[in-house]
Amino acid sequence: MKTPSDERLCVSYAEAREQIADSDLLLFRRRGLISIAGRGQHCHAAKAAWWDDDLFCLEFVALRGGRAVLLSRLVERWPGRIDVFETNPENRWPNYDRRAAARYMRRLTGLDYGWANLFSVALFHAPLVRWFQVPAASGNGSGRPPFCSQAAALSDRLGGGIDPVPHLADRLTEPADLARSPFYRYRFTLMP
Repeated sequence: MKTPSDERLCVSYAEAREQIADSDLLLFRRRGLISIAGRGQHCHAAKAAWWDDDLFCLEFVALRGGRAVLLSRLVERWPGRIDVFETNPENRWPNYDRRAAARYMRRLTGLDYGWANLFSVALFHAPLVRWFQVPAASGNGSGRPPFCSQAAALSDRLGGGIDPVPHLADRLTEPADLARSPFYRYRFTLMP
């Protein structure tokens, strides 16, 4: 089975736009601390959402928190770095509510960035700490604002009704965990 790391299908935003649905997963590709620690190639996670005829990226960004940005603007800024993953491919989870997941993610906008939760994820990668800690298997558990991949997992679990990464707490979910989940399937990489 080929994965996005094996082969990318680059598609222009104009061509791909109509193929992106509410709550599809957007993973941003870049080598850095988050992608390396998470054993993947993605450093950031977001969700797609339609508002009237406009396609937005709903995301949590350091120093900005939860926000909504036109996806077209991000594609111009990061050409070839935004991978689109279909959420709930082939409707394998028939109870999933795509619109409720997107609505949940929209309602997170305006919150601060979840630095405390991000720090707790980072601890699990520390050499000695990871030997003595067992990652939480479910739930959010913190009551603090989320970081990017935590927000994406929360929106699908609490809004959509399906846990995209079972047996891993939302607050410990990294972009690479989302990329490996069978709840998402790589479709294409966006180009201007």
